[in-house]
Amino acid sequence: MRYAAIVVTRQQQIVDVAAELFAERGFHGVSVQDIGEAVGISGPALYKHFSGKAELLQHSLTSVSDRLLAEGTRRADEAPDASAALDALIDWHVDFALTHPALIVIQEREWSTLDAASRERVRETQLAYIDVWVGVLRELRTDLDRPTAQASAQAAFGLLNSTPHSARLNDRQMRALLTQMAHRALLAP
Repeated sequence: MRYAAIVVTRQQQIVDVAAELFAERGFHGVSVQDIGEAVGISGPALYKHFSGKAELLQHSLTSVSDRLLAEGTRRADEAPDASAALDALIDWHVDFALTHPALIVIQEREWSTLDAASRERVRETQLAYIDVWVGVLRELRTDLDRPTAQASAQAAFGLLNSTPHSARLNDRQMRALLTQMAHRALLAP
């Protein structure tokens, strides 16, 4: 059991480093050797963990989508009411956007590099995450039909996910600004 924990930790380290490199240089600007060197192993040793760069990219984007959905669902389900659920969802997404900018960059820049099956899996998971937000929004804003609530959630994600390109304040100030802006955007009549 201890060995499995070490393997998972090493695999996550490889995924995290690969995501940073993909965001910095682009998928095609990074070699397996570059990733291996960055995590302190040889390029060929990377193949003990992943079949190659394509699998690393796929794992990065599918795992982050799974994590967004799982944590968003948990926070919404545990909230005592819709207002607290929205607060929890916004807090979660702001935290994600500020702590994982590389994943946001590779999602927007390397989407077409993913194979069709991975794109479909990520898209399905993202739609389920949007649905969590839609349910909460429609409780708070009975004037919203489903398509408008979906568009509102996706627009808020655009705002929050702009942080890799726009975060010029310190972390505390950026969190406060994004939280305030998301609330205003989602709750404005």
